[in-house]
Amino acid sequence: MTSIESITLDVADPAAAADFYAAAFGLDKQVRLRASEVPTDGFRGFTLSLTVSQPSTVNSLIDSAIDAGATPLKPVTKSLWGHGGVVRAPDGTIWKVATSAKKDSGPATREIDDIVLLLGVADLAASKRFYVDRGLAVAKSIPRMYVEFATPSSPVKLGLYGRRALAKDAGVPADGTGSHRISIGTGGGSFTDPDGFVWENASE
Repeated sequence: MTSIESITLDVADPAAAADFYAAAFGLDKQVRLRASEVPTDGFRGFTLSLTVSQPSTVNSLIDSAIDAGATPLKPVTKSLWGHGGVVRAPDGTIWKVATSAKKDSGPATREIDDIVLLLGVADLAASKRFYVDRGLAVAKSIPRMYVEFATPSSPVKLGLYGRRALAKDAGVPADGTGSHRISIGTGGGSFTDPDGFVWENASE
């Protein structure tokens, strides 16, 4: 079964990015950083989501990300599905912080329950088949809209959206060219998916 052990972001300044992620989200293990000037423009075709237990945690993480230099893309709002907001890190990566809870159940914390990598794909059905063929089991699927895979042992979970739908969710235009500027670390061997996302051995 393919699992995600870590993600590697290509950034212009790894030291500055490391400082940002430590201050904004307290991340240091699941997110790796690699120096790169590979060209990219516009939407990179993916977002990273942090799911948390309650609204005050959303507020805390979004506020600390903005204080550390992130750009707000969608302000924190309440909705039918819960509470969340979206920011763009200084390196260009888009992060969403959200909870399905409507009210706080205790004191504010900065604890992250799950990290979810959402890939925006050109053909949702084809990409779903590609990952199923590589051994991933589908946990949830909404035809032509969304696929979530069952990866219980993975530090990072995986989901698929249509590219335009994911861009809309992030609050950015869907157009973009060049590198995704992300590599997905796995223990299941190296490959590239139909949308150009590179999976590589996490130990490399």
